[in-house]
Amino acid sequence: MALRGVDLHRVARVKSPLKDAGAYTVIGASLPRVDIPAKLTGGASYVQDMRLPHMAHARVVRPPAYGARLLSADVKAAQRMAGVLKVLIDGDYLAVVADDEWQAILAMRALSASAKWSRGAPLPAADTIHATLRALPAQDLVVDDRSAPRSAAVTTIKNRYTKQYVLHGSIGPSCSVALLDGGRLTVWTHTQGVYPLRAAIAEMLSMPLDAVRCIHTESAGCYGQNGADDVAADAALIARAMPGRPVRVQLMRDQENQWEPYAPAMSTELSASLDAGGKICDWHYELWSGSHNERPGNAGKLIPAQLLAKPFTPSPSLPMPMPEGGGDRNAVPLYAFANSKVINHFLPVTPLRTSAMRSLGAHINLFAIEGMMDELAAAARADPVEFRLRHLEDPRARDVIGAAASKFGWERRERQRRRDHGFGFAFGQYKNLMAYVALAVEIRVERSTGAVHIVRVAAAVDCGQGVNPDGIRNQIEGGILQSASWTLYERLQFGPDGIASIDWASYPIMRYSNVPARVEVVLIDRPGAPFLGVAEAAQGPMAGALGNALADATGKRWRDLPLAGPQLMA
Repeated sequence: MALRGVDLHRVARVKSPLKDAGAYTVIGASLPRVDIPAKLTGGASYVQDMRLPHMAHARVVRPPAYGARLLSADVKAAQRMAGVLKVLIDGDYLAVVADDEWQAILAMRALSASAKWSRGAPLPAADTIHATLRALPAQDLVVDDRSAPRSAAVTTIKNRYTKQYVLHGSIGPSCSVALLDGGRLTVWTHTQGVYPLRAAIAEMLSMPLDAVRCIHTESAGCYGQNGADDVAADAALIARAMPGRPVRVQLMRDQENQWEPYAPAMSTELSASLDAGGKICDWHYELWSGSHNERPGNAGKLIPAQLLAKPFTPSPSLPMPMPEGGGDRNAVPLYAFANSKVINHFLPVTPLRTSAMRSLGAHINLFAIEGMMDELAAAARADPVEFRLRHLEDPRARDVIGAAASKFGWERRERQRRRDHGFGFAFGQYKNLMAYVALAVEIRVERSTGAVHIVRVAAAVDCGQGVNPDGIRNQIEGGILQSASWTLYERLQFGPDGIASIDWASYPIMRYSNVPARVEVVLIDRPGAPFLGVAEAAQGPMAGALGNALADATGKRWRDLPLAGPQLMA
């Protein structure tokens, strides 16, 4: 086979010659991304931008709350509206199809206004969610258990840390296009698992697996599992009713926010002790979390399939195995402790729908671990960076910490100290097997409003052989900004009446005015070393560094995310 004159055919060999890393000309070079021009100029870039010949547009009507049942809807009135091609009703599932998008939206609004629903299952109060989670049935998994003769503890610190449910908040509500033609279904989707989704859609539609094809198509602001799998199921269901004609389905903002799988709320407890020599002699960590992976294991994982007159039941939620883990991702510290026990209280059933979001449990686990490291350093009267190095044997971990501290000017920070400014440091190796990241931050707290301004960030990353330095920096910078938004601002609003965060006003994220004034990234390149992967490595360390900087600025330790707000006002 040939591609643009390049012969790709090769005979497999037991041993293949490898080029010396010093001779690489492409790997290690920053190459321009071919997708950026269209994204910057409004060109066709995403599945939202797809336009196929004779394509119809569809919108769905979701129930107002979990468990709400459809009592009635004026389907005939919607069917008579201009441009409407079809109205679908199947159990609690409602959708409209029209010639153009605006007509579909108008018909959806009319159908939604006419629909009457039973009251759904009430949700717990957001303010008591962590007590609710801890009271649920759990599967207790010991993920780390190291023991050795114990030194006498002279100081013990015990803390609880919490994190609220967090939205993906994708900038473009989820969208999918589907076409049923000649008995074969094609779905264009931003799912991160085309094969599991394909199997789930085939099951939902009772179609042979080889008659369904899912084509990955990039979406605007999609990572983890947002509404992309659900809207792909919408497109498949609606396309079945419109054979031979492509159908484009896009969720509305409120539908995306109310029905997407959230990043789970989590609660953790950490107890650690110091011996007389200022070394950590005991470490005990427990966490409570629902599932971080609900990708379609079966049709029942898809919201549309749950709403049908003959609904599909979701397959049971299962914990993700270590070393990658789910809620327990990065729960095992990389630091050298002789005595350590880490327990994951996995919650198979929780009140809100949850699934994967970037870094999974690493966000709060490293927030807790790195916060405790600072508290222990203070108890040992040690510099936070020196204290971390005291407990690290991995030379690459030590190198990345040294590089971040040097770039930031950590040893000179006291000479730069000003009122209401704080400095924080944190470290992590993502999943304990991917990229090493250390970073330092300087923040300023505005006591009159509780606002937190990030003055500067210096990060160092070691991801082995660096393929595209610009891409690595982009990932680290993006992770720093995203984690800052989660850590300082983001929490889902909900209560007995359902999800309240239906728009950007009710779900604040970091604004342009709050982004760090300066971000510097140092790359530690290791030619010839294995590629470690860097995508989500900065989220946990940034959370830890922000927590430590806030404690430094205010003189008080804050352990419940998000951190910014009225509680910081003087």
